[in-house]
Amino acid sequence: MSENELLEVPATALGPIRPLSVRITDGLRAQLEVIAQLNDRSVTEEIRLALEAWVETSKSDPKVLQRAETVRAEIEREAKTKQSAIEAIFGSAPKGGRTTKQAPA
Repeated sequence: MSENELLEVPATALGPIRPLSVRITDGLRAQLEVIAQLNDRSVTEEIRLALEAWVETSKSDPKVLQRAETVRAEIEREAKTKQSAIEAIFGSAPKGGRTTKQAPA
């Protein structure tokens, strides 16, 4: 199996589970192992649960929400710019899906 092939894994509500490599110190790894053992879970499960909690916390963080609105506005501006560029090159697309290109003058 090549490095880029994904293993068959069960899907969750957010999609398939995929591996993520994280570099941490030996000390943090040791602490995670102890916490996992105390909770009768794997280190992987502890990390996944912690990340899920962090994502949920971030969703209500005012700074993150403000940045999300800024990024959303940037994306919309960029999309409009690209759409205008395509229309300038190829003309407007009628409902039939074909483009109308003006004949050169």
